Amino acid sequence: MPGTDIRLRAARPEEAAALTGLMLRSKAHWGYDDAFLKSCVPELTLLAGEVAGRRIVVAERRGEVLGLASLEGEAPVVRLGLLFVEPRAVRQGVGGTLYRDALARARRLGADRLLVEADPHAVPFYTAVGARPVAGAPRGLPRFEVRLAGTPAWVRAWTGGRRAVHLGNVAEYNRQFADPTLDDVQEPAHHYSCLAAFYSPHPAALVLPLSVPQGWLATVSRQLGWGEVELYDGLAEGTSGRGGVRSGLAARPALAARLRETGLPMVSWGQTGAAALRYESKSAANALFRRLAGTGRHPGIRVPEQAYAATRWRAARLLRARARAGETAVLKTEHGVGGSGTAVVAPGGARAVLRRLPRGPLLVEEYVEGVPEGGDLTYDGLVDATGRVHDVGAAVMEVAGTAYRGATVGPGVVPAPLEAAALAFGHAVGRELAADGYRGWFDVDFVADRGGRLAPTETNLRLTGPSVAFMVGARLDELRGAGHLVRIVDRVPLGARLPDAGLAEHVEALTAGCAELGVLLLPAVPTAAFAPSPYLGVLLASHSRPALDAADALVRRASSALSMMFTG
Repeated sequence: MPGTDIRLRAARPEEAAALTGLMLRSKAHWGYDDAFLKSCVPELTLLAGEVAGRRIVVAERRGEVLGLASLEGEAPVVRLGLLFVEPRAVRQGVGGTLYRDALARARRLGADRLLVEADPHAVPFYTAVGARPVAGAPRGLPRFEVRLAGTPAWVRAWTGGRRAVHLGNVAEYNRQFADPTLDDVQEPAHHYSCLAAFYSPHPAALVLPLSVPQGWLATVSRQLGWGEVELYDGLAEGTSGRGGVRSGLAARPALAARLRETGLPMVSWGQTGAAALRYESKSAANALFRRLAGTGRHPGIRVPEQAYAATRWRAARLLRARARAGETAVLKTEHGVGGSGTAVVAPGGARAVLRRLPRGPLLVEEYVEGVPEGGDLTYDGLVDATGRVHDVGAAVMEVAGTAYRGATVGPGVVPAPLEAAALAFGHAVGRELAADGYRGWFDVDFVADRGGRLAPTETNLRLTGPSVAFMVGARLDELRGAGHLVRIVDRVPLGARLPDAGLAEHVEALTAGCAELGVLLLPAVPTAAFAPSPYLGVLLASHSRPALDAADALVRRASSALSMMFTG
């Protein structure tokens, strides 16, 4: 993997002349004429007495210096004064390694902004690493700015600020609730376990139920600056679909011991067999919401009415009563994943819906008329080992009917009044979960009604698609500057089934197209591209909402167009 064998160290004063030569060779790499290069000599001449003051760091491989970067000025605004790479080492990860180190050093200095005045030929590099162009460079050169932010408290609480081992146990988690909407094979859940790559901002190892395409992890690791990540995949294969990550580890005691010996935190999709999961029940969650709303401390919250039906017959009676009043209702199972087991029932439509759901128990809930777009929201938080609740943030979900299809997180995504109400109520839910003994990640889903209030609909005591987007946002803010918007697109239908080589080619084309829009694409769920109904899961990141929307449209359009390979 490019860049993994690069080592950084402080430059030494006696290297000043050699580093001057490196900078001049790097400048000449862009084809400037001799007269211009001669005019650059005074600016690019480094004196021994300047090395420490300009905070110069060099990158070397096997003792050979391949690049350097300086960090100049004092907080709150510092400047990347120099960043040069030996011509023969261009595109080998040297520049990116030096740049990321400069951002980390700037944060340690207490700076909140990093300024860059770039050579015109370096514009694609700074654009690719997420720097934002700004006007006003004194010499007419391209100028960039990077806003810096510290590590969020929730990241430190989640893994202690350490790398972690990620277990893709989605199928085992879902299965413990005997969700009737998921088949026995649990193949969809195994595909979704690929999101284990993003269970924390910086994994050390992944343990996955399915074999993943060769090169997928290396691609994601390179984009997120993870370095080496150990991969153990295929643990559920050859078990008729009923096995999972935990049973796979039980059958491989040496691997289980190896992971334990790392001493690193182990992060999974969710807990299994834990008594403190009772609020995964939608009726228990609704009762909790009612209790909290009844305190009068959450005027921006309205809790939907909900009735329990032990049988289909009882559910039908409740639906008929609502139909006679001309009311639409929501019919739910106690447990469901991604909107499964939930249906919106208009007056007169109960019979067809009931046939598709289990005999009971069922829940009949008031239907909340949401705003036309952006009305499905979620709050994410976590309860740490001491029982303290940490707010992660609020997000806008994309929901098709009742099915979850993705979410967008980041600053300004949720309107401020709704965000404040979601954070306050979500935090209150977290305190109740903590008091009940729960420890770990959780979320609360809401519908924003047309009156500007939030209706909480369920809790999830596990990681979710939005939580993955928050993880990636935290990592990108660290690597590329603060303020990233991240969208997880859960299922992008593919117009054709793609083998691994075809998928890699498709993802490469999508990545290039998104980069032209200023958007980073991360392949998130790559194992379903050859499924009977093929799809791809992706993460998109940018500082711009319009750019994110454009990239989303590009990915969907290009993926659908794959059918043209066979239809002409």
